[in-house]
Amino acid sequence: MITRRGFLKFIGGSVAGAMALGGYAFAFEPLVRLNVTRYKLTPPGWTPGLKLRVVALADIHACEPWMSASRIASICAQANTLGGDVTVLLGDYASGMNLVTRYVHSSEWSKAFATLTAPLGVHAVLGNHDWWEDKAAQKVGGGDTFAHRALRDVGISVHGNQAVRLEKDGHGFWIAGLEDQLALLSGRKWGRKRITGLDDLDGTLAQVNDDAPVILLAHEPDIFPKVPKRVSLTLSGHTHGGQVRLFGHSPVVPSRFGDRYAYGHVVEDDRNIIVSGGLGCSIAPIRFGSPPEIVVIDLG
Repeated sequence: MITRRGFLKFIGGSVAGAMALGGYAFAFEPLVRLNVTRYKLTPPGWTPGLKLRVVALADIHACEPWMSASRIASICAQANTLGGDVTVLLGDYASGMNLVTRYVHSSEWSKAFATLTAPLGVHAVLGNHDWWEDKAAQKVGGGDTFAHRALRDVGISVHGNQAVRLEKDGHGFWIAGLEDQLALLSGRKWGRKRITGLDDLDGTLAQVNDDAPVILLAHEPDIFPKVPKRVSLTLSGHTHGGQVRLFGHSPVVPSRFGDRYAYGHVVEDDRNIIVSGGLGCSIAPIRFGSPPEIVVIDLG
């Protein structure tokens, strides 16, 4: 039979453990840890002799104290040391939380992104929160958001259903960027918000006019089942790896496919997608088993 003393020791230990776990999940992992996650692959149809390193940053969610402008600048400084030929930004620069001490203005986070350097440039797409936080863009149902303007003002290429051809060592490749798949919120249906995407996969890929490999930037990975084999690699964010990841699985993932595209390198029908765990937090400032990460992909 457990004694009162033993019971109190158990309760005390449980409380201490819960406090330690909470401190890790709310403070250490989201605020202190920063991983560099590396992938190396040669997708089907990749041009022989083309060696390309892509550095990817996703889901900044700029806000204080969790993702201040100075922390974003520090992350960018580290990204610059990783030897990328091209750097890509996968969306959600705006905060997606109310549990903040201050929202970081787009002029501040874009200034931090302006420090990114890569021989073949910095290329970006937007995420759902970049659209949702712009009331003017929501009202008119499109156009440029403050995130589009902020990134372009500091010289970063923003691809909304656009493809651009780049070249390294005489070998061409394409960066194709989709506009967001969850961009517009329009009233409610059956008690739930109605969401409309502005993505145009077919129109974007129609701009590719040669046989060079294609890297597709799509904030949400849910587009992947529709992506043709013509695309060598799809890069996405949005899921944050579920933010809480236990034994390789995420119990809650913002995707209609559940854990299928929650995190990491997924191969289906010889098609490749890499989903970044991202850098910031959404809804709640918690990460457990899914630390912030910069992604480095070596292709070829």
